[in-house]
Amino acid sequence: MRENPTAKKIVLAGRRLLDGEGSDAISMRRVAKAVGITPMAIYRHYSDRNELLNALADEGFEELAGLLVRAPSSGSVEERLMRLGEIYLQHALENPRLFELMFLKPRPGARRYPEDFEIGQSPTANVVAEVVREGMDDNSFRRDKVWEIVFEIGALSHGLIMLFLGGRIRMSASSFRAYYRRSFRRYIRGIHK
Repeated sequence: MRENPTAKKIVLAGRRLLDGEGSDAISMRRVAKAVGITPMAIYRHYSDRNELLNALADEGFEELAGLLVRAPSSGSVEERLMRLGEIYLQHALENPRLFELMFLKPRPGARRYPEDFEIGQSPTANVVAEVVREGMDDNSFRRDKVWEIVFEIGALSHGLIMLFLGGRIRMSASSFRAYYRRSFRRYIRGIHK
Protein backbone atom coordinates (compact mmCIF):
# COMPACT_ATOMS: atom_id res chain seq x y z
CA MET A 1 0.00 0.00 0.00
CA ARG A 2 1.25 3.51 -0.72
CA GLU A 3 2.81 5.44 2.16
CA ASN A 4 0.72 8.56 1.61
CA PRO A 5 -1.98 8.70 4.35
CA THR A 6 -4.71 9.79 1.92
CA ALA A 7 -3.79 7.01 -0.52
CA LYS A 8 -4.04 4.53 2.37
CA LYS A 9 -7.49 5.86 3.28
CA ILE A 10 -8.56 5.53 -0.36
CA VAL A 11 -7.47 1.88 -0.48
CA LEU A 12 -9.17 1.13 2.86
CA ALA A 13 -12.40 2.73 1.66
CA GLY A 14 -12.14 0.83 -1.62
CA ARG A 15 -11.60 -2.40 0.28
CA ARG A 16 -14.71 -1.81 2.40
CA LEU A 17 -16.75 -1.25 -0.76
CA LEU A 18 -15.18 -4.30 -2.38
CA ASP A 19 -15.87 -6.53 0.63
CA GLY A 20 -19.42 -5.26 0.97
CA GLU A 21 -20.59 -5.02 -2.62
CA GLY A 22 -17.94 -6.38 -5.00
CA SER A 23 -15.63 -4.73 -7.50
CA ASP A 24 -18.46 -3.47 -9.72
CA ALA A 25 -19.52 -1.15 -6.87
CA ILE A 26 -16.20 0.64 -6.82
CA SER A 27 -16.23 4.01 -8.50
CA MET A 28 -13.85 6.89 -7.99
CA ARG A 29 -16.78 9.06 -6.87
CA ARG A 30 -18.03 6.56 -4.25
CA VAL A 31 -14.56 5.97 -2.84
CA ALA A 32 -13.83 9.71 -2.69
CA LYS A 33 -17.10 10.27 -0.83
CA ALA A 34 -16.27 7.48 1.65
CA VAL A 35 -12.87 9.06 2.31
CA GLY A 36 -14.28 12.55 2.59
CA ILE A 37 -12.42 14.10 -0.33
CA THR A 38 -13.65 15.60 -3.56
CA PRO A 39 -14.03 13.32 -6.57
CA MET A 40 -11.24 15.26 -8.32
CA ALA A 41 -8.87 14.91 -5.36
CA ILE A 42 -8.82 11.12 -5.65
CA TYR A 43 -7.14 11.45 -9.06
CA ARG A 44 -4.05 12.93 -7.37
CA HIS A 45 -3.51 9.48 -5.87
CA TYR A 46 -4.93 7.08 -8.46
CA SER A 47 -5.12 8.04 -12.12
CA ASP A 48 -8.25 5.99 -12.79
CA ARG A 49 -10.48 3.18 -11.53
CA ASN A 50 -8.19 0.51 -13.02
CA GLU A 51 -5.22 1.79 -11.04
CA LEU A 52 -7.32 1.74 -7.87
CA LEU A 53 -8.54 -1.81 -8.57
CA ASN A 54 -4.95 -2.90 -9.17
CA ALA A 55 -3.96 -1.32 -5.86
CA LEU A 56 -6.70 -3.29 -4.11
CA ALA A 57 -5.66 -6.52 -5.83
CA ASP A 58 -1.99 -5.87 -5.03
CA GLU A 59 -2.87 -5.34 -1.39
CA GLY A 60 -4.69 -8.69 -1.45
CA PHE A 61 -1.65 -10.39 -3.00
CA GLU A 62 0.64 -8.87 -0.35
CA GLU A 63 -1.74 -10.03 2.38
CA LEU A 64 -1.89 -13.58 0.98
CA ALA A 65 1.85 -13.73 0.29
CA GLY A 66 2.48 -12.71 3.91
CA LEU A 67 0.36 -15.62 5.10
CA LEU A 68 2.10 -18.04 2.73
CA VAL A 69 5.65 -17.09 3.72
CA ARG A 70 4.76 -17.43 7.41
CA ALA A 71 3.53 -21.01 6.88
CA PRO A 72 5.64 -23.59 8.70
CA SER A 73 8.41 -24.86 6.44
CA SER A 74 8.72 -28.22 8.19
CA GLY A 75 7.51 -31.54 6.83
CA SER A 76 7.55 -33.14 3.43
CA VAL A 77 7.03 -31.15 0.24
CA GLU A 78 3.56 -32.72 0.00
CA GLU A 79 2.66 -31.55 3.53
CA ARG A 80 4.00 -28.08 2.77
CA LEU A 81 2.02 -27.78 -0.47
CA MET A 82 -1.09 -28.96 1.36
CA ARG A 83 -0.57 -26.21 3.97
CA LEU A 84 -0.16 -23.60 1.22
CA GLY A 85 -3.36 -24.84 -0.43
CA GLU A 86 -5.18 -24.51 2.90
CA ILE A 87 -3.97 -20.92 3.23
CA TYR A 88 -5.23 -20.07 -0.27
CA LEU A 89 -8.58 -21.65 0.57
CA GLN A 90 -8.95 -19.90 3.92
CA HIS A 91 -8.04 -16.52 2.47
CA ALA A 92 -10.53 -16.97 -0.39
CA LEU A 93 -13.38 -18.06 1.87
CA GLU A 94 -12.75 -15.16 4.24
CA ASN A 95 -12.41 -12.63 1.38
CA PRO A 96 -14.53 -13.92 -1.51
CA ARG A 97 -14.85 -10.61 -3.35
CA LEU A 98 -11.16 -9.86 -2.97
CA PHE A 99 -10.40 -13.37 -4.30
CA GLU A 100 -12.61 -12.64 -7.31
CA LEU A 101 -10.80 -9.36 -7.99
CA MET A 102 -7.36 -10.91 -7.52
CA PHE A 103 -7.83 -13.99 -9.67
CA LEU A 104 -10.93 -13.76 -11.82
CA LYS A 105 -11.66 -10.19 -12.90
CA PRO A 106 -9.86 -8.99 -16.02
CA ARG A 107 -7.64 -6.06 -15.03
CA PRO A 108 -5.20 -4.09 -17.17
CA GLY A 109 -1.80 -4.55 -15.57
CA ALA A 110 -2.60 -7.92 -13.98
CA ARG A 111 0.24 -10.43 -14.14
CA ARG A 112 0.11 -12.83 -17.08
CA TYR A 113 1.29 -16.41 -17.42
CA PRO A 114 3.97 -17.40 -18.32
CA GLU A 115 6.22 -14.36 -18.73
CA ASP A 116 5.38 -12.49 -15.50
CA PHE A 117 5.51 -15.64 -13.43
CA GLU A 118 8.75 -17.01 -14.85
CA ILE A 119 10.57 -13.80 -13.91
CA GLY A 120 9.28 -13.99 -10.33
CA GLN A 121 6.59 -11.30 -10.47
CA SER A 122 3.97 -13.24 -8.47
CA PRO A 123 4.40 -12.86 -4.72
CA THR A 124 2.03 -15.77 -4.06
CA ALA A 125 2.99 -18.22 -6.81
CA ASN A 126 6.69 -17.71 -6.04
CA VAL A 127 6.16 -19.38 -2.66
CA VAL A 128 4.50 -22.41 -4.28
CA ALA A 129 7.21 -22.56 -6.98
CA GLU A 130 9.90 -22.71 -4.32
CA VAL A 131 8.31 -25.80 -2.73
CA VAL A 132 7.70 -27.48 -6.12
CA ARG A 133 11.33 -26.81 -7.09
CA GLU A 134 12.50 -28.35 -3.79
CA GLY A 135 10.33 -31.40 -4.48
CA MET A 136 12.00 -31.84 -7.86
CA ASP A 137 15.48 -31.22 -6.44
CA ASP A 138 15.07 -33.81 -3.67
CA ASN A 139 13.46 -36.30 -6.10
CA SER A 140 10.07 -36.28 -4.35
CA PHE A 141 8.51 -35.03 -7.60
CA ARG A 142 9.22 -35.97 -11.18
CA ARG A 143 11.38 -33.44 -13.01
CA ASP A 144 9.08 -31.20 -15.05
CA LYS A 145 8.41 -27.54 -15.86
CA VAL A 146 8.08 -25.86 -12.47
CA TRP A 147 5.85 -22.99 -13.61
CA GLU A 148 3.48 -25.29 -15.48
CA ILE A 149 3.04 -27.35 -12.31
CA VAL A 150 2.54 -24.21 -10.20
CA PHE A 151 -0.05 -22.86 -12.62
CA GLU A 152 -1.89 -26.20 -12.69
CA ILE A 153 -1.98 -26.25 -8.88
CA GLY A 154 -3.36 -22.72 -8.95
CA ALA A 155 -5.94 -23.64 -11.58
CA LEU A 156 -7.16 -26.56 -9.49
CA SER A 157 -7.30 -24.48 -6.32
CA HIS A 158 -8.88 -21.40 -7.87
CA GLY A 159 -11.27 -23.40 -10.02
CA LEU A 160 -12.68 -25.34 -7.09
CA ILE A 161 -12.92 -22.21 -4.95
CA MET A 162 -14.63 -20.28 -7.75
CA LEU A 163 -17.18 -23.06 -8.28
CA PHE A 164 -17.91 -23.23 -4.56
CA LEU A 165 -18.23 -19.46 -4.12
CA GLY A 166 -20.39 -19.31 -7.24
CA GLY A 167 -22.84 -21.84 -5.78
CA ARG A 168 -21.93 -24.54 -8.32
CA ILE A 169 -20.84 -27.02 -5.66
CA ARG A 170 -23.64 -27.99 -3.32
CA MET A 171 -21.79 -28.83 -0.14
CA SER A 172 -21.42 -27.35 3.30
CA ALA A 173 -18.23 -25.34 3.85
CA SER A 174 -16.73 -28.20 5.88
CA SER A 175 -17.60 -30.79 3.22
CA PHE A 176 -16.12 -28.53 0.54
CA ARG A 177 -12.91 -28.13 2.56
CA ALA A 178 -12.58 -31.92 2.77
CA TYR A 179 -13.23 -32.27 -0.98
CA TYR A 180 -10.71 -29.50 -1.74
CA ARG A 181 -8.07 -31.28 0.39
CA ARG A 182 -8.70 -34.62 -1.32
CA SER A 183 -8.45 -33.02 -4.77
CA PHE A 184 -5.30 -31.18 -3.86
CA ARG A 185 -3.70 -34.33 -2.42
CA ARG A 186 -4.62 -36.36 -5.55
CA TYR A 187 -2.94 -33.79 -7.77
CA ILE A 188 0.18 -33.58 -5.61
CA ARG A 189 0.47 -37.36 -5.47
CA GLY A 190 0.11 -37.42 -9.24
CA ILE A 191 3.35 -35.46 -9.64
CA HIS A 192 5.25 -37.66 -7.18
CA LYS A 193 8.11 -39.64 -8.57
